[in-house]
Formats: sequence, C-alpha cells, structure tokens
Amino acid sequence: MYTGLQHTHSGLAYLVLLLLVLAVGAAKYGWFFRKPYSEGQRKLTLFAMIGSHLQLLIGLVLYMVSPLGLEILSAESMSNALARFYTVEHPTAMIIALVLITVGHVRAKRATDDRAKHFNVVLWMGLGLLLILSRIPWNVWPGN
Repeated sequence: MYTGLQHTHSGLAYLVLLLLVLAVGAAKYGWFFRKPYSEGQRKLTLFAMIGSHLQLLIGLVLYMVSPLGLEILSAESMSNALARFYTVEHPTAMIIALVLITVGHVRAKRATDDRAKHFNVVLWMGLGLLLILSRIPWNVWPGN
C-alpha cells in the first residue's frame, strides 16, 4: 500500500504541476492581452484546484502510513535537514499552497470583471505554484 501511494503521489504531481502551469499561463495571457475569461479557463482552474486537493489528500495519507511519518517527528529529527524537510517543511508548504490555489479559484469565480478574474488566478494560483515548486523534493523525482 505504501509503495502504491508513493507512486500515485509522484505521478499525480506531474499532472497537477501541468494543470497549474496551464491555468496560470492562460490567465497571464488573458490578463495581459485583455481576453475574456472563458468557460475553458474556468474549468482549467477548477481542475487544477481539484487536482491539488487530491494530491494533498494522498500526501497526507502517505504521511500517516509512512514508516517514517509520525515516528520521525521528534526534537532530534528537527536538527536533521532531510528529516525536517519531509516531516515539517514539505507538508506545511503544500497546505499553504493549496490554500493559495483555492483562494485564487474562488476569487476568480466571484470577480465580475474578466481582467480581475485573470489577475486573481495569476496572483493566487501563481503564488501557490511557486511555493509548490520551492518545496518539491527534486532529488527523489524520477529521472534525477
């Protein structure tokens, strides 16, 4: 079960990153060139948000069933940079990023002006994407 969750979490990460990059890129293009906020863009931001939520849920389950999950959370592990990254920094950053992504989707949905919708996606989802990119354990990704 643990290995399957690890593979699912790693594989879904590619899809979530792609959706977020596409959503932020399309919104940036629409904002810059004053394009209307289309139904396709609304769905793209919705799918990016749903994928992010699913990724976080799988990550939290993985954290709970991990042989190192809650057992490694101790004062000694906080002095170890790798242990601290996996037990505190990565999960906390991902939760904050998910909040930012959700705020971006909700604010874009509630905005009445197309330019404001694009701006909210670029700002909030873009910040969430940057936070995610800063806390991905790149050293353990396939191909590295």
